[in-house]
Amino acid sequence: MKKIFFSLTTVFSISAFSQNFTQAYQNRVNEISQTNINTTLTEFANLGVKKTGSVSNNNAFAWLKTKYLSFGYTEGEISENAFLYQGNTTKNLIITKTGTTYPNTFVIVCGHYDTITGPGVNDNGSGVSLILEMARILKEVPTEYSIKFINFTGEEQGLLGSQNYVNTVVNSTSPKMDIKLVFNIDQVGGVAGQVNNTITCERDTSNPSSNNAASNTITQQLMNCVTLYSPLQTNLSYAYASDYMPFQSNNEVITGIYEYNESTKPHTTGDTYVNMDPVFVYNVGKAALGAVQYFATADTNALSTVDCPPEKMLESLKIYPNPANDFIQIEMINSNLIDFSFTIVDLNGRTLLQTKNEKRINISKLSSGLYLGTMTVEDQKVTKKIMIKK
Repeated sequence: MKKIFFSLTTVFSISAFSQNFTQAYQNRVNEISQTNINTTLTEFANLGVKKTGSVSNNNAFAWLKTKYLSFGYTEGEISENAFLYQGNTTKNLIITKTGTTYPNTFVIVCGHYDTITGPGVNDNGSGVSLILEMARILKEVPTEYSIKFINFTGEEQGLLGSQNYVNTVVNSTSPKMDIKLVFNIDQVGGVAGQVNNTITCERDTSNPSSNNAASNTITQQLMNCVTLYSPLQTNLSYAYASDYMPFQSNNEVITGIYEYNESTKPHTTGDTYVNMDPVFVYNVGKAALGAVQYFATADTNALSTVDCPPEKMLESLKIYPNPANDFIQIEMINSNLIDFSFTIVDLNGRTLLQTKNEKRINISKLSSGLYLGTMTVEDQKVTKKIMIKK
C-alpha cells in the first residue's frame, strides 16, 4: 500500500474514551516474540515476489496455512476464498476463532500477503508477521467475540481480495455477516536507521458517513491500547487504499495501523529486511495484540507463568495421532504462556528434528519406525514413544 499523508492537527480528548489496563492482556502482549517476527520476515522474503496469481503467491498461501496449522488451528477453522486474476486462481486465507458469548459477531483482523516488484518485507510482510503472532498467542485464549484472522491477496492490484471477500462471503451470508469491526494492518515495518517510536492509527473519514463516528470511537480505543500495552506514541490519520476500504464502503466499522515514518522502499526491489526496523514491528505487535484483546473482549484471568508450572504442563502433554504419518499434534494446558521445545530422536539417540513453540509438527521426512519425542519446558522434560507408519 502506498499512502500520501497530510498533516492532521486535530486533537481528541483521551478521557472521553478511557480504558483500564488489564494485566492478563499485558501478560499475553509480553508473549510477542521478536525471534518469531524475525523468522517470519526472513521466510516471507525468501518466498520472493508474491504477485497475485503467481506460483510464488500460491507458495506464500501454502506457507501461511502451514503456519496456522502449526499453531493448532484445525482444518475446520481454516477456510479459503478463491477468485480469478488474469486467468489464474488466487486465494484469501481465513482463520476463524469462535467466541464464547457472541460466536456470530466477528472482529476481523486483516492484512495482505501479496507483493509486487520486490519481496515486500515491509509491505506487507510486517503485517503478516503480526497477524501470525496474534493468532498464535490467542489460539487458546477465550474471547467473547469471534475473531477472523484474514490474509488477503490482490491488494496491490486494487483491493481485489478484500472486495471479493465482502462480495462473496460477507454479503452472501444469510443473514449478512455481523461484523463488530475491521482492524487492518498494513506496512508497519518502519525505516532502518530512524527513530521509529510512533504508529499511525487510521479512522474512517469517507462516504458513506454513517459509520464514521463509530470508526472514530474505535480508533480512539485503538490509540489508548497502543499507549497501555506498548512503548509507542500515536498519530491520528485517515483510512486510505488498503483492505479495510471495501468493508468501509459496505458500511462496516473500520480502523487500522500504518507506519508513521513512511518508507520509500515498498513496491521496489529494496523492500527488504535490512531496510526496515524489526524492533518497531515487535512494538507494533504489542500494541495490536492489546487492541485485539480489548476489541474481542478476551478473558481477563491474569494467568502468568507462575500459575502454570512446567510440571503441570508436561503432565497434560498429548501427542496425536500415534501412530502418525505426516504430522503430529501437540497439546498441553496453557502452552501459550511459556516457551517449550520438542525433539525427536531415533533409538540410537540421534537427533532428527527440533522445534520450538510449534504445536503441529511435520514428520513427513521421517521413515516408518519407533522414535522418542522429548518435550522440554524450562528445566523439566518428559519423553514419549512415537510410532510412525507410512
